[in-house]
Amino acid sequence: MIGVLASGEGTNLQALIDAGLPIVAVASDKPGARALERAGAAGIPAEQFADEGSMADWLDDRGVRLVVLAGYMRLLSPAFLERFDPIVNVHPSLLPAFPGLRAIERAVEAGVPETGVTVHLVDEGIDTGLVLRQEPVPVEPRSTLVERIHEVEHRLLPEVVRELCLAH
Repeated sequence: MIGVLASGEGTNLQALIDAGLPIVAVASDKPGARALERAGAAGIPAEQFADEGSMADWLDDRGVRLVVLAGYMRLLSPAFLERFDPIVNVHPSLLPAFPGLRAIERAVEAGVPETGVTVHLVDEGIDTGLVLRQEPVPVEPRSTLVERIHEVEHRLLPEVVRELCLAH
């Protein structure tokens, strides 16, 4: 039973939905997040929360055992992290390189030949949890870098989440 947290467009959420994974709840910290609309269109209960405690209670009430961060842009408290295990995140770089915000732009600015996608467990740090899977993406051509990273995210995240569901 998967709960997805998303703050924005929800393209990674859509990839999880399209993969047929057992998503029972979608929560957002942003009113009007497109992810909430995507969840609603798929018949998945979706809510926006200003407070993490209420969000955790709501997820728990829906039987969530695995939490997936799909473009969720807030750090989770230690209390939330203790309540759900595992919590998985997708990040647009080859961690530990370029953690946090603007990872793609920072990779380009640094002049690295490749960046990539990392799916990792969430801990109290910023993108510091155990790496579950990574895949490199060449920086060039820069004009398509964002799209190519999204393509890898949309494939890799559902693969890892499916494996975690089978293991639990």
